[in-house]
Amino acid sequence: MRLWVGFGGLLLVMNAFAAEGQPTIDWLKTVVFAGHQTDYSGVFIYQYDSHVETSRITHVVESDSEYERLESLDGPKREIIRHHGQVWCYINHKMVQVDSQQGGSRFPSLLPGQLSALSGNYLVKEAGLERVAGYNTQVIIFQPKDSLRYTHKIWAHTDTGLLLKTAVLGDKNQVVEQYTFTQLKIGGDVDRAWIASSKGTGVSSKPTGAVSRNNPDVSKAGTPINSGWVVDALPAGFKKTMEVHRPMRGKHAPVTQLVFSDGLSAISVFIEPSDADEDDVEGLSSRGAVNLYRKVVDGHLLTVLGEVPSRTVMQVLDSVRYNGKP
Repeated sequence: MRLWVGFGGLLLVMNAFAAEGQPTIDWLKTVVFAGHQTDYSGVFIYQYDSHVETSRITHVVESDSEYERLESLDGPKREIIRHHGQVWCYINHKMVQVDSQQGGSRFPSLLPGQLSALSGNYLVKEAGLERVAGYNTQVIIFQPKDSLRYTHKIWAHTDTGLLLKTAVLGDKNQVVEQYTFTQLKIGGDVDRAWIASSKGTGVSSKPTGAVSRNNPDVSKAGTPINSGWVVDALPAGFKKTMEVHRPMRGKHAPVTQLVFSDGLSAISVFIEPSDADEDDVEGLSSRGAVNLYRKVVDGHLLTVLGEVPSRTVMQVLDSVRYNGKP
């Protein structure tokens, strides 16, 4: 990138921040849409504890919408292609279409389209300028207004707004998990040859299970319902975004799922009959910023999964109750 372009981006972003160090809504909107409207390719790493995953991502915007290709660079071959709301995964040596509703937010497109909810749940402030993967970035912190959610820290490219690094921070400001580009090319001659090949005969339209951070082993999108199950102790600002009855891989009967979000984080509640098999293991587990808590209550196995601290998933599960059919 030419130096004057980078310097111009710095001037733009500095003018986009108020005197008290709060980013304007217009700049945050730029960050929200940059991941969808920018051509880029690069390598990023995902880290939590001592675990590290490396992936290559290519994103291009064409006349018929955006295309994204994600390839794992560690372990077995894994590949995901997204286009116009559809998602294909490399499964058993072929590309198979999966349930696009289970994709959820993903790096580098992590901020929600609706920003209004964020100010009610987080203090949003700028935290200086830093360089990531050779690009100038503006650091922005989303500080929660309670102890029931994590602090989120992002590094946005000062020219395009593209997220180049994100981190989830715990109570003591320790990194719980983070994504960061180590190599990146923005704009210019980004490889498009794979787009034509992705439309070939190797792509199947047969739906299969998609796994996302808040929907483990989900097999189908499910049927919207009003189940009668309620949660009494959600953190302030979490609103229900989905309530469905769906089959899940490895389960003998359909499972009820409720999903709640505060704009940055999501919490899923799963309710199913307890059959006392080996899957009904109670307790707490975690993977990066995602915590999972299981408990058998009155003949039902309750599972709460969310990008929130362990205390939060425990509080949520202990407040789940059946309120009867409406």
